Amino acid sequence: MNKVVALVDCNSFYVSCEKVFAPSLRNKPVVVLSNNDGCAISRSQEAKDVGIAMGAPIFKCEELVKRHDVKVISANFVLYGDMSQRVMSTLSTFSPNVEIYSIDEAFLSLDGFEHFGYLEYGREIRKTVKERTGIPVSVGIAPTKTLAKVANHIAKDNPKMGGVFYFTDENDIDCWLEKTPVKEIWGIGREKALFLNRNGIMNALQLKNAPDEWIKKHLTIVTLRTVKELRGIPSLSFDETQPDKKAIVTSRTFGYEVRSLSEVEEAVSAYVSKAAEKMRHQNSVAGYLQVYIETNPFKGSYYRNSASIDITPPTAYTPQLVTIAKRLLSKIYKEGYRYKSCGVMLTNFSNENLVQQDLFNPVYTESQNQRLMKVMDGYNRSANGGQLFFAAEGLGKPWFMKQSHKSKRYTTRWDELLEIRI
Repeated sequence: MNKVVALVDCNSFYVSCEKVFAPSLRNKPVVVLSNNDGCAISRSQEAKDVGIAMGAPIFKCEELVKRHDVKVISANFVLYGDMSQRVMSTLSTFSPNVEIYSIDEAFLSLDGFEHFGYLEYGREIRKTVKERTGIPVSVGIAPTKTLAKVANHIAKDNPKMGGVFYFTDENDIDCWLEKTPVKEIWGIGREKALFLNRNGIMNALQLKNAPDEWIKKHLTIVTLRTVKELRGIPSLSFDETQPDKKAIVTSRTFGYEVRSLSEVEEAVSAYVSKAAEKMRHQNSVAGYLQVYIETNPFKGSYYRNSASIDITPPTAYTPQLVTIAKRLLSKIYKEGYRYKSCGVMLTNFSNENLVQQDLFNPVYTESQNQRLMKVMDGYNRSANGGQLFFAAEGLGKPWFMKQSHKSKRYTTRWDELLEIRI
């Protein structure tokens, strides 16, 4: 076991973020809802214990919510994003090689840290993250990423482990893999798990011992990599930097059913502006734009349509992208429908500094438009109060998604700082 990887996973991350700033929620059932206050996307252990399932529509849980006094909170992604950065920043002090896997998970390379004792080092990681951020984490330590995932589940599901688990040797690994259903292995989806079960492979140890030729014949090379990872052979690369996105999609369900073109135009303009800002953050320009609109498939006449266009030369100038998006919307919008959602996609990205010159149209690079966008983005990143936006996005945004139980943005807004009464 020369290579050693730790997977650090925040426990019930969204709920944990809320509990940091509302201690009264501790030891109580808490649920964080998805956009438009639809489904449960994060649950405290107490909420799990009373029977609220992951992804359950909250309206179907009203009886449970009332009976057990469950605290229901609207998602506050600004808060969660900032808390995630704080957790990841803390983790970076424990290893020079950190791969951020998701908003609440990261892999750490622990090569060369054996003199600390891996189990003790994992406990120190857990303790420090809790002290600095208030977020509880579980730590799984193993020779590969896939085994670290398994170790993390063991640490999380077994309170006696104290939130940290380390695979010490081959026998230890095999013992736990035999207890792990194959469907719980990272990279084994539902369909693969059903196929493996039909062929007598029920647990992770049986998958580990399956012949390579059988795996390649009946499954994929990716699955073979997973099998090798279970054998302790590192087969998944360690990416220390996040690759640039190949496409950016921004979409939301409206807070109510929209019937006017002007409101849909506002929403499309706002989504284009948001997507363009994300794209500029990675120094890209878009060569393709798509817009879609959709009605409620479960209510009234259903209609969904999309329109797209290649953009030459590619650009990241929001006013131009908004104009193109509204033109596309006008081609697919139909009167008489009640629209439930819309969205935009930017893709076919190029580096903004490597755009080919165009004989008939000015390019975005080194233009006044590019300078204007940099000033706007810079101001919005630093502004605490009102931000700059385009009039096409609308002022009141009555169509915006419902968030009836949203907490404050405690860490990013001066006017929403936590108040302590003495």
